[in-house]
Amino acid sequence: MLVIEIINTREVLRKRIGPLGDRLIGRVLDHEAEVEKAVIQELETAFKSFGIEARILSVEGMELMGSRLEVSLKLREQRQVIP
Repeated sequence: MLVIEIINTREVLRKRIGPLGDRLIGRVLDHEAEVEKAVIQELETAFKSFGIEARILSVEGMELMGSRLEVSLKLREQRQVIP
């Protein structure tokens, strides 16, 4: 399994949309999501050309802390059952 953390999403998006769109980053455009979409598209193309079968997931709420991967869970519902 591979985990890829893209650490310069804001700069990548700035290069793609130019100085006029720079003001939209963070307000209208989610720079992480936009760059992830582009990277996923490129990975899909490359995987197909190599005959690789894979599932590519874009996951929100994960953070790399040194060598540990932390995943925050968003609970939909919580119940405590005491017999």
